[in-house]
Amino acid sequence: MCGIAGIVTTNTSFIAEQHLLQMTNALQHRGPEKERLWINEDKTVGFGHRRLCIIDLSEAGAQPMHYLNRYTIVYNGEIYNYIEIKETLQKQGYSFVSHSDTEVILAAYDCWKEKCLQQFDGMFAFAIWDNVEKKLFAARDRFGEKPFFYHFDQSNNFLFASEMKALWAVGIEKEMSNSMLLNYISLGWVQNPVDNMETFYSGIFQLPHASYLIFSLYENDLSIVRYWDIDKEKKIDISAENAIEQLAQLFTTSIKRRLRSDVSVGTSLSGGLDSSSVVATIKKISEGADLSCFSAIFPNFEKDESKYIADVREKFNLKSFTTTPTAEGFINDFEKLCYHQEEPFGSSSIYAQFKVFELAKQNDVTVLLDGQGADETLAGYSKYIHWFLQELLTSKFHVFQQQKKMLVQNNVSFDWGLKNYVAALLPAQAASQLQKKSISSLLNNRDIKRDFVEAFLDRETMYKPIVTKLNDMLYFNTMQFGLQELLRYADRNSMAHSREVRLPFLSHELVEFIFSLPAELKINNGFTKNILRQTMQDSLPSSIVWRKDKVGFEPPQKKWMEQKQVQDYIMHAKEKLVAKKILNENVLNKPVKAKGSTEGGNNDFYYLVASKML
Repeated sequence: MCGIAGIVTTNTSFIAEQHLLQMTNALQHRGPEKERLWINEDKTVGFGHRRLCIIDLSEAGAQPMHYLNRYTIVYNGEIYNYIEIKETLQKQGYSFVSHSDTEVILAAYDCWKEKCLQQFDGMFAFAIWDNVEKKLFAARDRFGEKPFFYHFDQSNNFLFASEMKALWAVGIEKEMSNSMLLNYISLGWVQNPVDNMETFYSGIFQLPHASYLIFSLYENDLSIVRYWDIDKEKKIDISAENAIEQLAQLFTTSIKRRLRSDVSVGTSLSGGLDSSSVVATIKKISEGADLSCFSAIFPNFEKDESKYIADVREKFNLKSFTTTPTAEGFINDFEKLCYHQEEPFGSSSIYAQFKVFELAKQNDVTVLLDGQGADETLAGYSKYIHWFLQELLTSKFHVFQQQKKMLVQNNVSFDWGLKNYVAALLPAQAASQLQKKSISSLLNNRDIKRDFVEAFLDRETMYKPIVTKLNDMLYFNTMQFGLQELLRYADRNSMAHSREVRLPFLSHELVEFIFSLPAELKINNGFTKNILRQTMQDSLPSSIVWRKDKVGFEPPQKKWMEQKQVQDYIMHAKEKLVAKKILNENVLNKPVKAKGSTEGGNNDFYYLVASKML
């Protein structure tokens, strides 16, 4: 786990150690243990690397790493199945001098070129310079766990880094994208659902997840290719029993691979099904081994999960560490949090996660496994019930009636009325109406100056998918709009404290299998994530497996926002946005609206964050 940076250009005067040091110094938190630079003989390529040692702690694993007197790599992440790939490559005649996964990437690229990406189970962002073909090959993992930002200008300068602050450090302008800012302060959106290359800053782009780029230096040619996608139409014929067995097998394999480390490994534990499933599977694999877990708790808050955390801790005899984030701490750490996140975030739950990784650092645990990704693939949120029922309504009406009845009997909270029948029968019209609703909400926002709205409203970004089945929405949230936001939060929060987070639910083989299952295995008998519950029912306390309340790692944000210190902070933020002619002056006369982290229309929180990002 590291921070990477680089410059590729025909402007040889720009390739200097000073520039590379400025970039890597900005990434020190991502790799505090070692720093190395490399400049090629032609002075057209310079790489910088900050290292956090996880696998092969020796100098043999250091970067930038060279291979066959042809390739040089800087790499951030982990290839979890590197041992298996290494064995395959050795059979083909490749030899290795290190025990690192970095060297395996280089050999795999030499062997298979861009098709090597199909071999990798991992999270990664890397760049390889090919000194024979004079081109840069860079790639990012399938879901976007690891970041890769770049700037490419008309002078043929290509710069890249793990975080944007490394680009700003060498003079790339920090200019907010006003269209992205408008969508954020009005709707709370932190992604562009139709252009996943766009960031909040003009002139800085991100390599999309599941994509690679090739930059040919002397041809001044930059191309980006998508190398993987989920087939949301694929369906397999499988019994519930076999599906449960296969899910357990794939999940266990994923965790086994993600336990590979030469440093200490623990888990985050929220008290929910997903993180608890990770703990239970680790303990099953590593029977008798000590395991440390790290949690955020909120005593006297109605959504505190301490009881469930305690149930898992006692079941598995865990070393449990807890932190209690507060409003005062949130204000004290707010600028640091914004500095590390770089782009806006949607709620204070990001701060709770930030404190969990800080807790892990304080207790010398470097790697944490986490349950993120299960909700988006296994239909864990209650909102998915609508699309589940809409799919059944048009395909299996008798099953629709049964499932709807079981959800009601199980006291699951969901709205279902005439609009849902219409959406099921007229999905394209429903998507169009939802898009119009988002545009209308933005246009009718009286806080925002009208000329700012008219200048920067991009109606295309108000995109809503046409949903005919549950998989359509799961795909949208997994691959287009939703999951990448959460992965960015986790990456920046973990790396702010030089910790590594690994996500077993995002094994691509596991995700492909889940998407191939019928909807009734994901939501069934009145429960979301039914197949995971069935898989874990003999391993976890029933209080965890059959929980009906869904808590999304939620702090008492509403209470925090009611405190004078926080309200004063928000008022200062409004004043700044008024001065920049983004908000109308009337917002200064409105009291702060305190809202919870999962409530919609949390505009005052958005103003607070936006003011710090400008």
